[in-house]
Amino acid sequence: MACAYKLSPRPGRFRLDRWPALLVVLIAIPLSGCGVFGGDDEEELAPAELLEFEESLDVRRIWSDKVGKGSEFLRIGLAPASDGNRIYAASYNGNVTAYDPASGKRIWRVETDTILSAGPGVGDDVVVVAGYDGDLIALHTTDGAEIWRINIAGEALARPIVRNGEVVVYTIDGRLRVYSLFDGSQSWALEQTLPALTQRGSATPIVVGGFIISGFDNGRLVASSLADGTTEWEAILTPPAGRSDLDRLADIDGSMAAVGQDIYASGYNGRIASIAAESGELLWDREISTHVGLTADWNNIYAVGDHGELIALLRQNGSDVWRQDGLLNREPTAPVVFGSAVVVGDFEGYVHFFSTGDGRPLARERVGKGMISGVPLVMGDKLYVQSESGALAAFTVRTPERKPEATEDTDTVEEET
Repeated sequence: MACAYKLSPRPGRFRLDRWPALLVVLIAIPLSGCGVFGGDDEEELAPAELLEFEESLDVRRIWSDKVGKGSEFLRIGLAPASDGNRIYAASYNGNVTAYDPASGKRIWRVETDTILSAGPGVGDDVVVVAGYDGDLIALHTTDGAEIWRINIAGEALARPIVRNGEVVVYTIDGRLRVYSLFDGSQSWALEQTLPALTQRGSATPIVVGGFIISGFDNGRLVASSLADGTTEWEAILTPPAGRSDLDRLADIDGSMAAVGQDIYASGYNGRIASIAAESGELLWDREISTHVGLTADWNNIYAVGDHGELIALLRQNGSDVWRQDGLLNREPTAPVVFGSAVVVGDFEGYVHFFSTGDGRPLARERVGKGMISGVPLVMGDKLYVQSESGALAAFTVRTPERKPEATEDTDTVEEET
């Protein structure tokens, strides 16, 4: 239910006599739910009912718009982005739109005539989106005018990263590519060997200092120099284990986070780990499997387990702070921290707000009926959420007005002299 799988797209990867076994595995996946066999009870796989609670956070929708036509449960990498001045969003059918963050007014919209699968990425006055058929398109942030368009012969499900005059793209064939922001020429590329069976999805790389931190479907985390692709270090976050291809799934597909010089990453069938950015040294790890990833603030790490459990861990050592099981099998997105709340979207278009302190539910809003698979965006005091149906909504938290404090009578009585 919560997982889609793909075969590595390299010709000759499988011998003919292995296909019957693979077909059995692929047929079994939809029946087992995320590779967990023995869970035949439909009640165990059914989405949790929406929690009933008294809302204590006054969340208000301030504007919404239709970015374009959407997809249905494709788990594509489309989510809003910002450069601090505008909000940018892209739709499955090829629209890219710039918005005023406060009012939602469209500043410009362009049609790329391409089925889009990831983006937008924003930086250096350029917006970059990636297409299903391998198109990589760069647009001006001022008016959406196309700067260049190339084909990279690979589908991207991870948001392109724009940094220091370069565009970083990770594609589902296990390649990390870096292109010049000026003309789209390739600067360098890095490839890792893919396992036979992987999940559909990709972890968006993060940049820490002058290095790109990338998670691959073989369970490896790699730090590469942004300038020339030199590998600084490589760590195995999730060692593949088991006899079958399904058992050996070890994808790093979810969101990663960095706080200072510490990196936080997670893998499927594996663990959540804290890693030193300068050396790749493992600082601590927990045996928690997640395919959507995590986020972090100065105190905690917030992650979503494979079945939808929301988990808060101490950033210092990974100890449990709280767990919230109200979204089991509702396919929550990777979380974001929004003020005093940790926020996730779900497969029915709901946005859930939980307390960062103890995990209790605070509020719930709905973007629309479409699934939310992209990570919500926080910009200042506003939250932006896009669904796979192409709907985009902006939310804020209303702060209660303070009542004037009663003042004591300032009249004084003169003392008798």
